Amino acid sequence: QYTNMADRKVIHLHIDGEDYYFGSVSAIYSMFTKEQLGISHGSLRNYGLSSAKPYTNEKLTIKEGTLIASKGDRGKGRM
Repeated sequence: QYTNMADRKVIHLHIDGEDYYFGSVSAIYSMFTKEQLGISHGSLRNYGLSSAKPYTNEKLTIKEGTLIASKGDRGKGRM
């Protein structure tokens, strides 16, 4: 549970020397297949991915983190 509504979960995928960032585990599978990743969507979901428990295999590392964003107060109090 995040204390700031502007903070959001982000999924970091490191594969083939490249880094990708997704808003959900499901979004990873819109770009990569289970064969490319070496794990199915259901298995990764059941793994219990968290910031303290990244998933790693011989192909990749997947970590969950928090995207810290501003609160979006832009324009408040301006005329």
